[in-house]
Amino acid sequence: MSRTIAIIQQRLGNTRLKNKALLPLCGIPMTQHIVDRCKRAKLVNEVAVACPFKDAIVLGEALDATIVAPDVPENDLIARYYTVAKGMGADVAIRISGDNPCIEPEEIDALLAPVRAGECEMAIGSRFLAGGGYEGSGWRRAGTRFLSWVCRLVTGQRITDATSGFRAFGPRALRYLASYYPADYPEPEAIVLLSRRGLPIREVPVRMRPRQAGQSSISGLRTVYYMAKVSLSLLLAVFKEGPTRQAA
Repeated sequence: MSRTIAIIQQRLGNTRLKNKALLPLCGIPMTQHIVDRCKRAKLVNEVAVACPFKDAIVLGEALDATIVAPDVPENDLIARYYTVAKGMGADVAIRISGDNPCIEPEEIDALLAPVRAGECEMAIGSRFLAGGGYEGSGWRRAGTRFLSWVCRLVTGQRITDATSGFRAFGPRALRYLASYYPADYPEPEAIVLLSRRGLPIREVPVRMRPRQAGQSSISGLRTVYYMAKVSLSLLLAVFKEGPTRQAA
């Protein structure tokens, strides 16, 4: 049986909402809600909270959960994710945001299903496929369409939500990304890197709720600048070193 681990990214150093990870919701820390919902997913065997080393003791005392704090830079969330997956011996791993206490166990299972069945090595939860129901701002929609076009140009595959961080990975993708993960724009770059290596990618429609308050850091002219940088990064990813195809 595949060892499937849900890895929740969490930290206590949020500057916009202090101590967000442990804010009580109905008397229970927010992160505990995420842990409990992940445990209800039928295809998940284990749940781990990945955090910076300095936060491990506080989170460990506050949560009924497995806390893992690998020796990676504090702000390098991607390195932490892949290091935890590798260290825990995951065959399949799903990346869970530490900001969503309302994540649905059924959507976790829907994303894991094609990976566990061997149908793909990376499943991406897409907000924009039929049934997702997500609209977002006009700037985000325009940027997403542009990135979709760039991904198709580079990989030959249509990807509707290249920046979605809700992803599940199979064993070959995990082995590769654990030692050769993209650091600049990890979500879209991972699409290019895995596609070049012949590892199949699939999108699964998921429901994501739009922002209710606050303002995105990427809007207006920043969107144009961001898309230009990401597009250049995707084109450069084609020429990055590494084997062009992995054995099955």
